[in-house]
Amino acid sequence: MKTTTFDTIILSLFFFVVLTSSVAQAQRLHDDNTISWASSQNTIHISKRISLALEYQWRREGIFNSWQQSLARGGVQYHIKNGVSVLGGYAYVITYPFGDYPAGPYPVPEHRFFEQVAWNDTKGRFILSHRIRLEQRSLGKIDQKSADGDVKDWVYLNRIRYQMRLAYPLNHRTMTDKTWYMAAYDELFIGFGSNVNQNIFDQNRLGVIAGYQLNKLFRIEGGYLNQTVQQGALVGGKQVYQYNNGLVLNVYLTKPVKEKKSVETAKQ
Repeated sequence: MKTTTFDTIILSLFFFVVLTSSVAQAQRLHDDNTISWASSQNTIHISKRISLALEYQWRREGIFNSWQQSLARGGVQYHIKNGVSVLGGYAYVITYPFGDYPAGPYPVPEHRFFEQVAWNDTKGRFILSHRIRLEQRSLGKIDQKSADGDVKDWVYLNRIRYQMRLAYPLNHRTMTDKTWYMAAYDELFIGFGSNVNQNIFDQNRLGVIAGYQLNKLFRIEGGYLNQTVQQGALVGGKQVYQYNNGLVLNVYLTKPVKEKKSVETAKQ
């Protein structure tokens, strides 16, 4: 059978993809882990439009056995209208040695500033939520010769994150009081800037959860989380990919603005 120039190009591209894929796999280390994450996420309204967003993430290896990461985050949020909001704040993170190929034997501290915009779309009973977050990160560079893992320098990194979440109320048409719901989400993390090194693709998180909204003040949800992480540092000249799977549990608390009593009510 006669081979055309087009066929030759297609075959060449096919063998090139196969070859480069095989090389990439040979240069990649796989690290499979079980994780358990719990969080408390709190919204405290100062006014109708402005609120404080405070949260703590307790991230553990195994079934809440040992530390993976500790994250405390807070910021000021401005609620525009129709589910649109902007938020800016700061987070303090400690990442612990974790998995088969940790970056070092000591915990790594991180100072993180962030800005985000979030909005919602409703299609019938489906609620589609979007979130874009920019992060300016300063990671501690540990002195490996130090007995206590002292920080000798700081490395600056930029990262952008996009999350899309789809929720579906089960026993009501909308997310009202006493509503059970199902949800799924995916969040992609991309590093950029002069210090990004290996992990332009930083990580991806995929979750499937079930939840219950008691009222506008309290909501709880839990389910399955898949986290794929590309570590920034090479180990033995190879890229390290973590494939972390496990449980996630989130509690949401909201403190509304205290309503002012009218003059007529006060006189009664």
